[in-house]
Amino acid sequence: MKDLFQSQEYLDFLRNTHLLEPFDFSVQREDRIVGYMRGYIQQDGGKMKRFLSRRAIVNAGPYLAEDITREEVKELLQKCILELKKKVIYIETRNFKDYSAFRTAFEKAGFQYEPHYDFIIDTKDVETVEAHMGKSRKRDVRLSLKSGASIVDDPTREEVIAFYGVLKELYQTKVKTPLFPLSFFETLFSTSFSKFILVRYENEIVGGTVCVYDEETVYEWFACGKDGVFKNVFPSTMATYYGIMFAAENGFKRFDMMGAGAPGDGGYGVREFKAKFGGELVEYGRFRYVANKPLYSLGKLAVGLMKKL
Repeated sequence: MKDLFQSQEYLDFLRNTHLLEPFDFSVQREDRIVGYMRGYIQQDGGKMKRFLSRRAIVNAGPYLAEDITREEVKELLQKCILELKKKVIYIETRNFKDYSAFRTAFEKAGFQYEPHYDFIIDTKDVETVEAHMGKSRKRDVRLSLKSGASIVDDPTREEVIAFYGVLKELYQTKVKTPLFPLSFFETLFSTSFSKFILVRYENEIVGGTVCVYDEETVYEWFACGKDGVFKNVFPSTMATYYGIMFAAENGFKRFDMMGAGAPGDGGYGVREFKAKFGGELVEYGRFRYVANKPLYSLGKLAVGLMKKL
């Protein structure tokens, strides 16, 4: 499973959630597949909200063979558009690597590039991680442990449910974007490629991180914590720190923080939080194809208003 988000295991997981509609498109040269796009269609809320929130998401971007041509990339994208354009308002690839060599092919197919940041942490060994990590992050972990917080490395289903409660509160009060229901996390918890690392304080789950991984990379998909609630306890920092250490101690090359906002969105607190873990700031961006421009504009307006409430 070299590329998790384009693997068969990931596709099977999407099907097993019974929440998301997976898709799988490929382009073939003679008897060999040279590119494919696997992802899911997501909708949120009630009937009207679901209609207005239909989008196709390709996490990590498409798989492209080293010798794929730009014409084959364009063919793959056009196949994706043809099959999805009547089902969704937009199609988005959230790139976890550099696709700049194929940007022209994406644009010729109708996709527009959107800049977006990410942090990638070198986890070849613990010493490298410690050398690059900010002093404040290491201090906060030491203080949290000294104050009685602990890591739950192998949580129970009940502890995962408690973690979801913390995550849901974060999304409702601060993030203000849709969150998958609990059943999504319960299904993810049962896969062979996930790692839930939770934080306990005074017999309560107060935070955690949900990581997924392939052969080389650990991805931090979700993270949260009741920060600022307890004196000298920093659950979000603890969770991410131990997620990074999980990668370093188990032979993974990198820890991908899965996004740090777009350039120009001043005051983006998540980016500031992630920056202090010592990763490299990269800008791999996103490609987006808008299938229904009026509904897309309406959706952007609705999301903007929701975040101001």
